Amino acid sequence: MSSRLLLLSTSTVHGSGYLDYCADDVADFLKPVPHVLFIPYARPSGISHAEYTKRARERFGTMGVELTGIDQAADARSAVREAAALFIGGGNTFLLLRELYTAGLLEIIRQRVAGGMPYMGASAGSNVAGLTIGTTNDMPIVWPPSSDALGLVPFNINPHYVDPDPESTHMGETRETRIKEFHLVNRQPVIGLREGAWLRIEADAVHLEGAAGARLFRQGISPADFEFDSRLDFLLETNR
Repeated sequence: MSSRLLLLSTSTVHGSGYLDYCADDVADFLKPVPHVLFIPYARPSGISHAEYTKRARERFGTMGVELTGIDQAADARSAVREAAALFIGGGNTFLLLRELYTAGLLEIIRQRVAGGMPYMGASAGSNVAGLTIGTTNDMPIVWPPSSDALGLVPFNINPHYVDPDPESTHMGETRETRIKEFHLVNRQPVIGLREGAWLRIEADAVHLEGAAGARLFRQGISPADFEFDSRLDFLLETNR
């Protein structure tokens, strides 16, 4: 596997600005890439593609990286084929995946990433890197043709993972409960990335970064917690 992936739980943590919490690692991951193609299809809070791209462009500019939105390209598929690196931002995962299908980009992205193009995702952009979007937290405001995602990694991701609160009186499902329900009928592992955590994947190495850590769910096995700087290489050997 020659893939290079940076999969962020979120783009913004409480008390900081856009990508502030991981800026050093983003800059290091993209070195020496001079230009990034941004896919704003998830549209957080309904902002326009142009507004979302402007936010990303300004932040990446402070890191010395030029960023262009895919919506500015004459042909989206050609833009991905020619991109030096790709960043897919957060928002609604269902909307994002539908737009990727509509634009005919899934297979092109898979091929480019397999060939070594760096891929960076935040929230929904990390969700679609997994096998399916079946563990997203988002509401299905639209229906993509399938829940099958990019499959850049052989597991699913749950960004913004929140641990159960033993003091809570809320009677609804916890995030852990929902993931266990997913495993009633699905085999692939699910990595719950807490806010401020991310996975950096280089070839066959999976590094868990960010102080918050993560929780790993596997069918028929008790959940396991992993801390900052853990190696999760074994996840790449997992099958459905």
